Amino acid sequence: MGKPSIERLPTGIKGLDEILRGGIPQGFVVAVVGEPGTGKTVFCIHFIGKGLETGDKGIYVTTEESRESIIRQAAMFNIDLRKHVDEGNLVIIDALMEERGDPWSLRELDIEELLSKIIEAKKYLGYGHARLVIDSMSAFWLDKPAMARKYSYIIKRRLARWNMTIILTSQYAVTTSLGFGFGVEHVADGIIRFRKSILGGELKRFLVVEKMRQTDHDKRVFLIDIVDGKGLVVLGPYNISRGEVSLPFSVLAKILSAELKKEAELTSGELEGSDLENNV
Repeated sequence: MGKPSIERLPTGIKGLDEILRGGIPQGFVVAVVGEPGTGKTVFCIHFIGKGLETGDKGIYVTTEESRESIIRQAAMFNIDLRKHVDEGNLVIIDALMEERGDPWSLRELDIEELLSKIIEAKKYLGYGHARLVIDSMSAFWLDKPAMARKYSYIIKRRLARWNMTIILTSQYAVTTSLGFGFGVEHVADGIIRFRKSILGGELKRFLVVEKMRQTDHDKRVFLIDIVDGKGLVVLGPYNISRGEVSLPFSVLAKILSAELKKEAELTSGELEGSDLENNV
């Protein structure tokens, strides 16, 4: 018997689909993680834009930029998101700028309100497959980092039956040794990591696919760039080790220490939100 075929979704980024052996498997939850300014949001815009181009519906949740900012960025890369919003194929849920009377904004960064709004958007868009981006998940647990893994699990489980392929972005800051990606990474079917570094006096960005269940993928580190009029571009493999684009050991050590503390806090019931799991 041959291997079961996997429906793959093109990302809209030339070179990345080849790295992924054709695209992201449909129905997956993929964590897109990295520092600020590495290209995560641009990746998400491409992913949503390509889906709209190929007939998928789209839901984009933005927590760190306004709806208008996402639309303007997309226009810089020749992706007309406003047209798709007007035509009813795309919902952009603004979790940053609450506007009175706006049906697609969040009043609070609350995981239950987020889920309700996403499901409402999916019903509005109608039947068929949809691409969902939540950019970023980190905003939902900044004041309660111990809930990162639980919230990510709830998102994955509650939305599993809604015929969506999901991108969850999350970030960490090496300068402060604060990590907010691990909760997402634990539950994700795939992990795409972005990094940046100053090499030879020049800012360079990198991408590596660290995990993609049920499918092979290129395991090399790739140099990328963000180009006006084109967006995210894969320039090719780069002679840098995977370890250099993974979290530094000092950051890992501090995150591990924080994770152990979080687990103790959860066990003792000192944090709020423990009733969420009962509603899954």
